[in-house]
Amino acid sequence: MKLILLGAPGAGKGTQAEILSKMLNIPTISTGNILRAAMKNGTPVGLQAKAYVDSGRLVPDDVIIGIINERLAEPDCAGGYILDGVPRTIPQAEALESAGIDIDCALSIEIADEVIIERMSGRRTCKDCSQTFHIVSNPPRVEGKCDFCGGELTIRKDDAPETVKARLETYHRETEPLKAFYESRGKLKSVDNQPTIEATTEVIKMALGI
Repeated sequence: MKLILLGAPGAGKGTQAEILSKMLNIPTISTGNILRAAMKNGTPVGLQAKAYVDSGRLVPDDVIIGIINERLAEPDCAGGYILDGVPRTIPQAEALESAGIDIDCALSIEIADEVIIERMSGRRTCKDCSQTFHIVSNPPRVEGKCDFCGGELTIRKDDAPETVKARLETYHRETEPLKAFYESRGKLKSVDNQPTIEATTEVIKMALGI
């Protein structure tokens, strides 16, 4: 099964991708991770990407697509894959199609903006070991202290309400139109976010018929 997960930042795409990856025994292809790996390994496209990153510029779509193509050619992708973090825009989705990268289903996790703002502003990240907690759903044993290393827990800039609102605006403007793009191809499936991770997994399994 070849999947794309859609949804606003904080909708739980990464968590569900991890669960589905184990369940279906297919890799999650995270754009950020493969970009870093390609640059580290010095692949031809990785070197191209490095030149952009080193000069502080955004890596263009054609280079990103090239790196994805390199990764999807590896044997572990033969039975399918989950794309995480791409496409973010309609031009990227069109570029994937042009490159012959096909998907079976675009799965969209639907969640209200106010739920995301509440969820993300409750996140706390350890300054030392980067473990994450949540003041409501996954609180640390001692307030403000990491259970794992005892480090100080902080609110990342990314999780501050004003940053989250700005990221949501970008999502609605640039990424949400992908739902109509995949719906027109008969590939969109939408599920409502549930109160727990497990319940969300169950509705996703039903939507995918697994």
